[in-house]
Amino acid sequence: MCADTPETHDYKSTLNLPKTDFPMRAGLPKREPNWLARWEEIGVYDRLREKAGRKPFTLHDGPPYANGHLHIGHALNKTIKDMIVRSHQMMGFDARYIPGWDCHGLPIEWKIEEQYRKKGRDKDQVPINEFRGECREFARGWVDVQREEFKRLGVQGNWADPYLTMDFHAERVIAEEFMKFLMNGTLYQGSKPVMWSPVEQTALAEAEVEYHDKDSFTIWVKFDVVADGDLSGSKVVIWTTTPWTMPSNKAVVYGAGISYGLYEVTATPDECWANVGDKYLLADNLAADVFGRARLEDGQWTRLRDVTNDELAGISLKHPLAGTEGANGEWDDLRDFRAAEFVTDTEGTGFVHCAPSHGLEEYELYRDLGMLADVITYNVNPDGRFRDDLPFFGGKAILKPNGKEGNANAAIIDKLVEVGGLLARGKIKHSYPHSWRSKAPVIYRNTPQWFAAIDKVVGDGLDTHGKTIRERALTEIDNVNWTPKSGRNRLHSMMEARPDWVLSRQRAWGVPLTCFTKKGVLPTDDDFLLRNAQVNRRITSAFEDEGADAWYEEGAKQRFLEGIVNPDDYDQVTDILDVWFDSGSTHAFTLRDREDGTEDGIADVYMEGTDQHRGWFHSSLLQSVGTTGRAPYRNVVTHGFTLDAKGMKMSKSIGNTIVPEKIVQQYGADILRLWVAQTDYTADQRIGDEILKGVADSYRRLRNTMRYMLGSLNDFTESDRVDPADMPELERWVLHRLAELDAQVRDGYAKFDFQGVFQAVFTFATVDLSAFYFDIRKDALYCDGDTLRRRSARTVLDILFHRLTTWLAPILVFTTEEIWLERFPGEGSSVHLTDIPETPQSWLDADLAAKMKDVRTIRRVVTGALEEMRVRKEIGSSLEACATVYLGADSRVPLEKTEVWPLDREYFADICIVSDILFSEAEPPEGVFELESLPSIGVVIDRAIGDKCERCWKVLPDVGSHSHGGVCGRCDTAVDEANAV
Repeated sequence: MCADTPETHDYKSTLNLPKTDFPMRAGLPKREPNWLARWEEIGVYDRLREKAGRKPFTLHDGPPYANGHLHIGHALNKTIKDMIVRSHQMMGFDARYIPGWDCHGLPIEWKIEEQYRKKGRDKDQVPINEFRGECREFARGWVDVQREEFKRLGVQGNWADPYLTMDFHAERVIAEEFMKFLMNGTLYQGSKPVMWSPVEQTALAEAEVEYHDKDSFTIWVKFDVVADGDLSGSKVVIWTTTPWTMPSNKAVVYGAGISYGLYEVTATPDECWANVGDKYLLADNLAADVFGRARLEDGQWTRLRDVTNDELAGISLKHPLAGTEGANGEWDDLRDFRAAEFVTDTEGTGFVHCAPSHGLEEYELYRDLGMLADVITYNVNPDGRFRDDLPFFGGKAILKPNGKEGNANAAIIDKLVEVGGLLARGKIKHSYPHSWRSKAPVIYRNTPQWFAAIDKVVGDGLDTHGKTIRERALTEIDNVNWTPKSGRNRLHSMMEARPDWVLSRQRAWGVPLTCFTKKGVLPTDDDFLLRNAQVNRRITSAFEDEGADAWYEEGAKQRFLEGIVNPDDYDQVTDILDVWFDSGSTHAFTLRDREDGTEDGIADVYMEGTDQHRGWFHSSLLQSVGTTGRAPYRNVVTHGFTLDAKGMKMSKSIGNTIVPEKIVQQYGADILRLWVAQTDYTADQRIGDEILKGVADSYRRLRNTMRYMLGSLNDFTESDRVDPADMPELERWVLHRLAELDAQVRDGYAKFDFQGVFQAVFTFATVDLSAFYFDIRKDALYCDGDTLRRRSARTVLDILFHRLTTWLAPILVFTTEEIWLERFPGEGSSVHLTDIPETPQSWLDADLAAKMKDVRTIRRVVTGALEEMRVRKEIGSSLEACATVYLGADSRVPLEKTEVWPLDREYFADICIVSDILFSEAEPPEGVFELESLPSIGVVIDRAIGDKCERCWKVLPDVGSHSHGGVCGRCDTAVDEANAV
C-alpha cells in the first residue's frame, strides 16, 4: 500500500472539462419574455403548419369568459391544453390550437349593469343596441388582456385569429344552429318551472348554478280535510322549506306505499299551535317528530287508527287561507289530493305540498295527468316579487335586489299563524342552489320559455345513433374516449336524467332566438312557429354582414318577413339564447368552417374542468347530436379543481387565492407549468408556496443535469459519433433505457398522462443518469484521450440531449428552448420546430438490462461500504479505495466470467468509482459490510495499492512509471494527445 504522492505537475489544461455558458441560475421571470418575442418573430406556430403530409390533430378550446384577469384554474387548464397540443405536434401530427372566448351572456352583461348602477343609469332607458355595443367593447378589451396573459404562460396557438362567439360569422352560425332545432321540430315553447335568478331576472341552466349552505324558514302547515266519517274535520300536515310557495299551492300528495295513521292531541303545553281534540293525518314513521316540532311531549298525543290508501283517495283538502276575509276567494277551491311516486316517509310529514309552478316533480306529475291548466299559477314576477294584486302578499319580495332574504316568507308565516294554519315552524341549514355569478339564491319559477325537446323524434333523418336527442347523446357517449374513465359515467347519468333543454334567457347581450310566432295561435298548434327557409336565409345573411344586432334594429320584423309572409301576422321573439348554446355551437363555426378546422367537424380532444360535465361537454354534445347526429369530440379530458396548500377551495374572502401572474413574476412560467406536469390533474390538486418551492427544487436538479450534458458536448462533432454496436455495454444499457423510455413517453403523451411522462423522465435523468451513468462516466469524459469509451459516451450524451429536450419541450417550453439554442443557436432554430426523434427498437437488450440490474446491486453495496468508511474518516475520496466483494451462494450474481457476465476488475472499478476491485466466491466473512436487504453480498474496503495519479486521482501501481511524471498509463497517453493538438 502506497501513500499518496504530492502533486508536482499541473495537468488541468489537458483535461476535457465541461465548457458551457448555460447558467446554473435560470432567471426565468426576466428571460422568458425574450423567448416569447423570438417565437413570435420567427413565427413558430405558422411554420409548424407548413410541415406537409401530417395527420391533423385538433384540440378544440373550451371558451373562457372574457370578463376578468386569469385565475389559477385558467392557468392549469390552458397549460394542460398546451401540453396536449405540443406533445402531439412533436410526435408527428399537425397539432392545431385555435383559442376562443365566450363573449355573450350574463357574466359580461352583469359587468356593464354594475357600471350603470355606479353611474345611476337605468339600463332599460338605454337603446338595446347601444347597450349591446358596450358589452361587445367590454368583452373585446378582456379578450386582449387574457390573450397576453395566456401567451405569457407559454401557451402556443393561433393567437392572431382566435374564435369569438361575438364575431359576426359566429353569431350567424349560432343562429343557423338554433334554426336547425326550429326546422327539425324539437323547438317548442312551454311554461314550466325553471331555475330563476330574481336578482339577475333570467332563467339559469344547471351549469350556471352552484350549491351553498343556506338558512331557510321551515313550516308545518295544516290543511283541513273534507271527507265523510271520522276523518272529517281532521287535518293533513305538510312540511316545506319554502313558505313563499304556499300562496301557489294547488295540491297535496301522499305515498301509496306509506303507512298513515289518524292521531289526536290529548293535552297541550303553553305556546302551542295545536289544540286538545285536534286530529291529524300523518305518516307513522314521522308522527313523533312532527309532534315534537309542535312542542308536544309523549303522552300528549295518541294514535287512533290506521288510515288506508282507499280512505285517502276519497278525501279533499282546503287551503289554510280558504275563506279568509280579504282573500277575495283566491284560495277557496278545494286542493287536489292524490298519490305520487316521489313522496317518502324519511323526512317531513309523509305529505307533500304541491305548487307545480315552482317545483319540477309536481309540474311533471300534473303535466302527465293533463291537468296543468288547473294547477299553474303566475304569482311571482321576474324580480321575485309577488304580483301586485295577490291578496295579503302583493309586492312582497322573496329576495331583495342584493340577494338577501326578502319580506315574503315572514309575511306568509305571520298570516298562517293568524288564521290558525300553522302547527310548527323553525329554521334549517341546507344545501341550496345559488347563481354562480351573483352568488344569490335562485328559485324555481314557472315562466314561458323556449325548449329543445330531447325525447322527441328529431325530424332530420340523422338517426344512425338514435331518433331522439337523448338516445343519440347516450349512444355517442360510448363512442368517446374519456380521461379519466369516470367522466363517461358522470355525463351518462346526467344525460339519462336531464329534462328538456331550456334555450331562452330574458336578457339583452347574446344571439337572439331567431324565430317568429303566429298571433292568435296556441303554442301547441303546428303553425305556431314560422318555419320558412327563405326567412332563415335573410336573417343569417344579415347576421353575417351586421352581426346579431340586426335582429334588434327598428323594422327588423318587416325586413325579414316582408314579401314572404305578412309581418302583421307574427310576433318577433326577443329572448336571447342560453350562452351554453353559444359555446355548445362553437364546433360548427370553428371546427367545421375554418380552414384550420377539421374535415369532419369533429375535434380530437375537448379538455376542461370536471364541472363541464354539466357545462360545455354537456351542451356541446346536446347541440351537436341535435344538429349533426353525432358528438363533436373523440376524446374528452377532465381536470379537477385547484385548492390551496391545505386542500381548501380558493376564495377571495378567505384570502387564499393564488394569482398566476404572481407565480410567473416570482418563479417563471416554466415552474408553474412544471407544477401542472407533476400533479395528477384528473383529481383536485393543491398549490402553495411550499409546494412551489418543491417544484422549483425539482427544476433545479433537472436543469443541472442538462447543464452537465451541454458542457460535455461543447465540441462534439459527427466525426466523434460511434455506432451503437461498437459501444461498451454501459452505453448500450443507456440506449436500452432510452428505447424503453421512448415508448413510455409516447404512450403517456398519447394518453394525456403528463404526470407519468414527467416522473419517468425525471427519475431517469436524476437516478439513471446523474446518480449512475454520469457519475461513472465523468472520469472517462474528463480524463480519457481519444478513446472509444469517451467517444461512445459523448455519442450517448448527444442522443440523450435530443431526446430529453424534445421529451420535456411540451412541459418546460422556455427552458428546453434555452437548452436547444445553447447548442443550436441559428437564426430560425427552435426546439419547438423539432419532432421527438425516432428511437430504434433494436436498442432494446433484455439480457443486458438484467445484467445491469445485478451490476447496480453490487454497486449499491460497495457504495454503502464506502460511505461507512467516510463516516469513520478512514478514507476521503472513493478513489483511495480497493473494494473486495464477496458473492455468496445466495447472491444470484454469477462469479465466473462469461460472455454475458464478465467480472472485469477495471470495468467494475469504474462502475463503483474505486481504484481497484476484487471478487471472491466465498461467503461474506463475519463483520464485513452488508446491506440489510442484500445479506448475501459483503464488501471489505481497503486502501488501494499504488500512488495517486496527479491527473485522474486514481490510486494505481503504475503511477510514476511513464514519460509524464506522476500519472498513470491512461493519463500519460492522454497528455501526449493533448500536447499534440
